[in-house]
Parts: sequence; C-alpha cells; structure tokens
Amino acid sequence: MIIWPQRATSRSTPRRRRSDRLVAIALALTVATVGSIVATDAQPVQAVDYPSWDDVKNARSSEANTVSEIKRIQDVLAGLRAEVERTQAEAIRLGEAYQEADQAFQEQALKAQKLKGQADDAALLATQSKQRAGEIVAQQYRSGNGDVTTGLLVNAAKADDMLYSYGMADKFTEQTAGIYEKAVLDQNTAQALTDQADIAQDVLEKLKLEAEAAAAAAQAAADAAAVAVTEQEENEATLNAQLTVLTERRMATEADYNTGVAVRAAEAARRAAEAAAARAAALAAMPAGGGAGSGTPAGVVNQSGWSKPTYGGITSGYGNRLNPVSHVWRLHAGTDISSGCGRPIYAAHAGTVTYAAPNGSYGNFILITHGNSTDTAYGHIVNGGTLVSKGQTVNAGDLIAYVGSTGGSTGCHLHFEVRIGGITTDPVPYMRDRGVTLG
Repeated sequence: MIIWPQRATSRSTPRRRRSDRLVAIALALTVATVGSIVATDAQPVQAVDYPSWDDVKNARSSEANTVSEIKRIQDVLAGLRAEVERTQAEAIRLGEAYQEADQAFQEQALKAQKLKGQADDAALLATQSKQRAGEIVAQQYRSGNGDVTTGLLVNAAKADDMLYSYGMADKFTEQTAGIYEKAVLDQNTAQALTDQADIAQDVLEKLKLEAEAAAAAAQAAADAAAVAVTEQEENEATLNAQLTVLTERRMATEADYNTGVAVRAAEAARRAAEAAAARAAALAAMPAGGGAGSGTPAGVVNQSGWSKPTYGGITSGYGNRLNPVSHVWRLHAGTDISSGCGRPIYAAHAGTVTYAAPNGSYGNFILITHGNSTDTAYGHIVNGGTLVSKGQTVNAGDLIAYVGSTGGSTGCHLHFEVRIGGITTDPVPYMRDRGVTLG
C-alpha cells in the first residue's frame, strides 16, 4: 500500500463518522474535471458507523453476537483499507493527467513564443521593405501628388492599388519592380506568421485552462487520499484492539486500551524526537555551502529575499532533451539539482503554496506562488517528505520538503522550476539575477 505524504493531524478523537471534509472533497472531484482526460468516477462517500467499546462489551453476551461483531469490525477495517487504496489510485491518475496537461501547455507556450518572435521579425522586415520601395518610387515621382512613402506605409494592404493610382506602374524599372514585389512578399509573410501566432496563442489559452482544471482535480484527489489515510490511522488501531478482545475472549476495557495508547504515544514521540535531533545534527555538520555547489548556502535568504532551494550540482538543465525514463524528446521545464536522498528543500522565495500533491512524472510536487505572476516548483519529493499543504503561507528559506526520487526519476534529486505567468523559464539565469547561484 502506498503511503502519501501526511501532514500533522489531531489524534484527540480516535473514532468518528467519516468527516464532512471527505464528502466535500468527493464532490469537488466530481466537478473538477477536464474532459475525458481527467473525468473522475469518484464514488459517493458513505458515513461509517464505528463500533464502540460498549458494542464490544455487549457482544460478549452470546457467541452469535460475538461472531457478528467480529464480522462487523473486519468489514469496517476492510472498508478503510479499500478507501485508502481507491483514493490513492485516483490521486495518481489525476496527478498524471495534470502533468500531461501542464506539459502540453508548456510546450505550446514555447511554440507560441517562437511564432510571435518570427512574426515580429517578419513585420520589421516588411516595414523596411515597404520603406525602401516607397523611397525608390518617391525618387521617380516628383509631381507633388502627396507623400508616396507615407501612403505606402500607412496603407500597406492597398499598396498595389495605390501605386497604380499614382500612375507609377509604367515607370517601374526591373530593379524597382523587384523591390516592390519583395515588399509585398515580406508583407504577406509577416501577415501569415502573425495569423499563425494568433492561432497558437488561442490554443495556449485553452491549454492553460485545461491545465489549471487538471491541477484542481489532482489536488482534490490528493486531499481525499490524505483524509482517507488519516481516517484509517485514527481508527485502525482501535478496531484491531477491539477485534483482539473479541477473538481472544479478553476482558479488556476502553480504559485499558487508552492506557496502552498513551504509553505507545509517548514512546513514538521519544523516537521521533531522537530522529529529529539526529537529522538536525547531520545538517549542522554539513560543510558550508552544503559540500557541493557554490555561493550562499541553501536555505539562507539573501538581501533580495531569495534562497537557494537545496544543495548539490546541476545534472540536467532547462530545455528540450531526451527524457532518461521515457526516452522521448520533450521539454525539460526546469533544472535538476543532484542533492542526496533526504536532503532538505527550502522555499526559494516567500509566497503561498498553491499545489502540494502527486504530479505524474514529477512525483510528489509543490508549487508556490510568489506574486507578480511568479511561481517556483519542486519535484520528486520523497514519500512522506512533503511538509506543507495547499493554502499555507511560507517564507523564503522555510523548510518545505525533503529530496527524493518519486515519479519519473533515476535517482534522488530536486527538479526545480521557475514560472512566469504560468510559463516555465530557465531557472539558472532567473535565480542568478536575484543573487542565487544554482548548483
């Protein structure tokens, strides 16, 4: 069974009916879809009536009641496990759909940007060609019938008619005619590229909406999975204890069980504190700069308010590449930093977490919005290593996760992205301009 990253939850109520949050998330899953790609068949959530210790006590009154109560507890346990598996599978499916939708959006963004640049270059060339043609015509036409150059520039779409209306067609030499024909060709080329760029932009806007909807559905699925795991954790131990009392014909009571819970909780807290102290000591012993890379150490905030997200050297940069897992030539939308397994990941800048869930080949993924249409993203986070949740505010340099190798990864590393207006850009120069050297 897959265990997704869990956040801190209250254990004050060991058993309860399935929470209203789970119902709301299930409804969100039904609504937040993107066509057939992320359409979800989320099942309606049924309230669970958990056995009480009084039920267990009363079941001892007869063998038939004991057998019936054992069957009831076993069914509840099976239902909890099935719900965890179902919601986690749905989170994986919708996370993959989100990653594919976002990948299509990012690749279309590059295409649209390229076409826009080509259209702008062609428009400049067309203007220069028209100006050159107009200058030559003007040199041959001195009768004072207006400014031919200005007329051609202002009325480029009617340039051919204008030239003939000025009575200039019979005065063109072979050279001037060639210049004019080039101007018309350049103008037509510029218009064609502009039309293509406009179409590409329309497609881009549609893909953006699809990616945003896919992200919402994936986040809702991940939240549902987290709630299901919490539901299981909060009730499974009690249910197993009740089952043991019935199957072994013990006389244990709820008070006995709670005493054991307190002892186990204290022991778990002690082990967690020891593990945290050991991790802190290991990080404190790390050489300045993390032992790899250069510049300000990871997690330290500079005067610009930015921080290096993790230690390690760059193993793969931004741009098109042959994916090492899928072996498909596609856009690599970020920078891979080869930090060790379990190393800390810090928020690169202050902002709000807008996504914290599985994301296809990116594995466990965090997206932070910083304002001014700027986001940073962090992928391949280790299972159980996501320390923030959607809607949470973070400061630059805050510990948000730990490095892993989830998703389409060949080894522990951080996949780090910078997005402007939702579109990825090369993180290395962007961070360098803000005083942070990656790698």
